[in-house]
Amino acid sequence: MDLQLAGKTALVTGGTKGIGRAIVESLAAEGVRVAFCARTDADVKAAEEALRAAGHEVAGTVLDVTDGPGLAGWVEATAERFGGIDIAVANVSAIVAGQDEESWRKEFEVDLMHTVRLVNAALPHLERSDDGCVVAVSSVSGREVDFFAGSYGGMKAALVHYMAGLAYQKAGKVRANTVSPGNVYFEGGVWQNIERNDPEFFAKALALNPTGRMCTDDEVAYAVMMLASPRASFISGTNLVVDGALTRGVQL
Repeated sequence: MDLQLAGKTALVTGGTKGIGRAIVESLAAEGVRVAFCARTDADVKAAEEALRAAGHEVAGTVLDVTDGPGLAGWVEATAERFGGIDIAVANVSAIVAGQDEESWRKEFEVDLMHTVRLVNAALPHLERSDDGCVVAVSSVSGREVDFFAGSYGGMKAALVHYMAGLAYQKAGKVRANTVSPGNVYFEGGVWQNIERNDPEFFAKALALNPTGRMCTDDEVAYAVMMLASPRASFISGTNLVVDGALTRGVQL
């Protein structure tokens, strides 16, 4: 099936590792021009070189997404370089689950406000696109109380609400959706680290999923790509859960 993505331009925050890297690769494989950012210069350069060597049109930028003016400047530079923006993917997360004020502050700035700032900067360009859309990566921790209740779960829930509101406010102009993965296992990721350093906790978390495994970054990227596709033209304001039936609550 042609996803009608070829020739589009996408922004992806946190695009050098894990879910973000998988999203960049998936979109690029469909012929999308992808601009991605991350904080570490070496990671950005390595990802950019590998993706270009594979024949993809990408642009990597070193950026801390809590830098509002820097984020806005990156969006404008991308629009100028590629002649517009069709897709914006907010992927970066602080992954902090503490109850102290600093944890809440980090989650607020990184997970929620970076998404808000990305959207505000990209909206004028998305509204000029024939298929403008935003996809935010949330988590099942925003849908139910689990191991990561607190600052992480609270901000992930806020993302779902924000995207639903944006979808309503911009209906007919820009689509907005959320993808909520369950536990995602990938090389160098949080769950691999937990497996190595706290195998008892890892086993407890793994046992909760009826599939007997955790999600992969490619499986999350597929969900993001499908929602970004113009074929999903009437899907807006939804929260797509990608968790292998981990969560058992019914979305009404």
